[in-house]
Amino acid sequence: MIKHEIAVIPGDGIGNEVVPAALNVLNAAAEVHGGLSFKFTEFPWNCDYYLKHGMMMPEDGLRTLQSFEAVFLGAVGDPAKVPDHISLWGLLIKIRREFEQVINIRPAKYIQGIVSPLVNPNDFDLIVVRENSEGEYSEVGGRIHKGEDQMAIQNAIFTRKGTERAIRYAFELAAKRRGHLTSATKSNGIFHSMPFWDDVFKEVSQDYPDTRTASYHIDALAAFFVTRPQIFDVIVASNLFGDILTDIGAAIMGSIGIAPAANINLNGKFPSMFEPVHGSAPDICGKGIANPIGQIWTAKMMLDHLGHQELGQQVLDAMEATIFSGIKTPDIGGKASTQEMTDDICSRLKKL
Repeated sequence: MIKHEIAVIPGDGIGNEVVPAALNVLNAAAEVHGGLSFKFTEFPWNCDYYLKHGMMMPEDGLRTLQSFEAVFLGAVGDPAKVPDHISLWGLLIKIRREFEQVINIRPAKYIQGIVSPLVNPNDFDLIVVRENSEGEYSEVGGRIHKGEDQMAIQNAIFTRKGTERAIRYAFELAAKRRGHLTSATKSNGIFHSMPFWDDVFKEVSQDYPDTRTASYHIDALAAFFVTRPQIFDVIVASNLFGDILTDIGAAIMGSIGIAPAANINLNGKFPSMFEPVHGSAPDICGKGIANPIGQIWTAKMMLDHLGHQELGQQVLDAMEATIFSGIKTPDIGGKASTQEMTDDICSRLKKL
């Protein structure tokens, strides 16, 4: 019997509704597997915890999480109670940075039964590999002077190590998929960092002669995500460019509520973390209509990471079958509740 110990942080808002839904699906998947089980340990770290304790997690929170194989996160944030910069940097970003989760991956694909805003989605199926530790989101910089002379300096940091590991990870992923990798760049406008990115991409590509490659400037690439997303397989991008592209990916799927994500630790020292892209959605919290797909798809990504790719594919198949049958939450054009949608996915999974 394979047993995985998972830290669970439902977080704020609808995280407390969609996380239990995804755990039900994971338990159903374990039942289908027969030789697999999960031990979930839940932690009540969120904005309410901050209001009581003055921090988003205990001082030894990271040490506690380090003993688990993975962290399964719901949603973080409740701006009516706690400013976003406190909630995010005190929990989500803290875990990403301290646990060296240097790669972020987000898939996007056309799902039959969800209306894409694209006239012809052409069955796109892509995944973005985003450098997750440096780049444009570095903390290097500051403000000086006041009044009309006030100045803000933001330094983008691109190291050889950080750039190469993201690009190499993307090449390895492309080799397991359709063998095509696209690089997001802007070397015609960003003078130093993007030519450096291009040079590393070209050098690493020599180690993967069987992988077809392409490179597009980010403005054109963003447009191609809308006009011809079906041409893409794996896309590798810097922190900022990856952030932008993945939101476009969620948009062309038809709802940010269905988009999953994974924050990957590569050195094995710390657990990876799995979270949906959507927020805590306080406007629908408690109504029982939150879309569980983003969290369930995230669970599928966690299964893949734990070495259960075939089972992960079965979860994705069951999820798509439920949507295609018309059992959908209101945000994607249906009338089903969170529970009804989850129950149907579990039922279909057990029949596969």
